[in-house]
Amino acid sequence: MNDQRSAAEPAAAAVAVPEAVSALDGSGSARPGGRRAALAPVALVVAGGLSVQFGSAVAALLMPRAGALGVVTLRLVVAAVVLLVVCRPKLRGHSRADWGTVVAFGVAMGAMNMLFYQALDRIPLGAAVTLEVLGPLALSVIASRRLINFVWAGLALGGVFLLGGGGFDRLDPLGAGFALGAGAMWATYIVFSARTGRRFPQADGLALAMVVAAVLSLPLGILESGAKLAVPSTLAMGAAVALMSSVLPYTLELMALRRLPAHTFAVLMSLEPAIAATAGFLILDQALTATDALAIALVIGASMGAVRSQVGAGRRTKANS
Repeated sequence: MNDQRSAAEPAAAAVAVPEAVSALDGSGSARPGGRRAALAPVALVVAGGLSVQFGSAVAALLMPRAGALGVVTLRLVVAAVVLLVVCRPKLRGHSRADWGTVVAFGVAMGAMNMLFYQALDRIPLGAAVTLEVLGPLALSVIASRRLINFVWAGLALGGVFLLGGGGFDRLDPLGAGFALGAGAMWATYIVFSARTGRRFPQADGLALAMVVAAVLSLPLGILESGAKLAVPSTLAMGAAVALMSSVLPYTLELMALRRLPAHTFAVLMSLEPAIAATAGFLILDQALTATDALAIALVIGASMGAVRSQVGAGRRTKANS
């Protein structure tokens, strides 16, 4: 991990927040080469998305043993330990503002994970991710302030309306609320991930923020699950979730961003709800109805449209300057 951007910044690029895209476009553009070289970073992003969502499916299998908060604790603690060992972040030489930023980033990360896993314990994986994506999409719309993006937001809301059966009768209301809360925390996470990436070298900020998130979740996980967290099989599955949902995807995405334009990365990340629905079907036996599939497709289309329109606006601004 010798790249000079935080591994957390891929999440910011995923919704094309202007400050993150401008930071990545300079060195993240694709290099000339053959077709295989061009497809390699795309494969890395897709592999990262598969790892995240199938990791979430494994987490859902683990919840009956350790509880939602227990699974979050295992994931964050193991990921924090791995990142500390790999990154070895420096603790000296940082200002009070630097520490405030990384603590806020960690709190947002911890809250996002806890809310999402509470949602995953109550509603299907594909539905949870689709609702969660609304947070970054709303941030993209607010940041751009362009009329076309409000059209994309309306399309996404139409998808959510379909997903809820016209009134969330089919989805657990509390689970849907947790997913929407996770989306709000995802938007907050994106803002502070970009700021952390500017203040800390390499992946130091991510490692430190992961420690904050782990410390935040630890007492809640112990309170809910207690000694269950120390069962060897539970620890092993928790470690698998941490590697699949945090360590591996961050590494793959960081590698991809060295050779892939940020807006292309963002469009690929918009496919997350579809990957989540596939993982839910294959591992958790969560079948999709035709209406569910249409709803997820609408949200994916809205996310892609918002990313492309924002990138296009940025290019026109550069051309006119």
